[in-house]
Amino acid sequence: MVLDILALPLAFQFTSPGPIIFQLGPLAIRWYGLLIASAVLIGVSLSQYLAEKRRVNPELLGDLAIWLVLGAIPCARIYYVAFEWPQYAQRPEDIIAIWKGGIAIHGAILGGTIAALIFAKIQRVSFWQLADLVAPSAILGQAIGRWGNFFNSEAFGSPTDLPWKLYIPPNSRPIAYANFEYFHPTFLYESLWNLTVFGLLLTLFFRDLQGKIRLKIGALFLVYLAAYSSGRVWIEGLRTDSLMFGPLRAAQMVSLTGIVLGLGGLAWLYLLDRPLPDVVSPNSDRANVDRKSPEDQ
Repeated sequence: MVLDILALPLAFQFTSPGPIIFQLGPLAIRWYGLLIASAVLIGVSLSQYLAEKRRVNPELLGDLAIWLVLGAIPCARIYYVAFEWPQYAQRPEDIIAIWKGGIAIHGAILGGTIAALIFAKIQRVSFWQLADLVAPSAILGQAIGRWGNFFNSEAFGSPTDLPWKLYIPPNSRPIAYANFEYFHPTFLYESLWNLTVFGLLLTLFFRDLQGKIRLKIGALFLVYLAAYSSGRVWIEGLRTDSLMFGPLRAAQMVSLTGIVLGLGGLAWLYLLDRPLPDVVSPNSDRANVDRKSPEDQ
């Protein structure tokens, strides 16, 4: 009997209930917006918790979060619209309709990085120390945010008959696949991959706190960059709606660059034993992130 049960195929047919949670007149509460807001709130709480573990002032991370949101979300939308401009040129009123979906994580990473660099420069603190504290929150937020694609029936893969298939309604299918009903749930693949990377980053973070390994400043962010990008390369290859740069998938090109930068940065830190270039001088009084005094603990 046990063998019979174990022999049963695992079947997970995903079907979106729709993008709207509930609607009251013209007011609609959408899953996409709720997930983004939840990811931001959870991410801020987590980064502040990690900051306290490293005896870093958590208020600094709370201030940084505002900059990251203001930098990441608009850039994520601009990045997506730029690659899909022929579509939005026909409907310019949809350019700001972010609640309908259509943001690119690589645009968010770029915008967030620029915002963090400016913030670190103004505060005269190490960008890389801030990046290390934000990296676990960033990848967890990406894991949460990918479920917005599920509710919007977007960012799915090619047709499949695998047990864990995703049903896509006719009006959301590409013309070339109009006769297919089930597709690869690439949102799920990336969400699970991101959760795995999240677990890796937390493991490294706490092993460093316990003195079992030594993480140099910037190493955690570089691991995030290389690990996330490695998964995105192969997952993007399954998708039917990739943003394209000529004949190439833009996300794969950016991800390959991320892998090179991440691994190159780690080699710089550990093989060459040199610190990463930063926005402040290592000899600056505030080069290290403000730390709590023992009396504050």
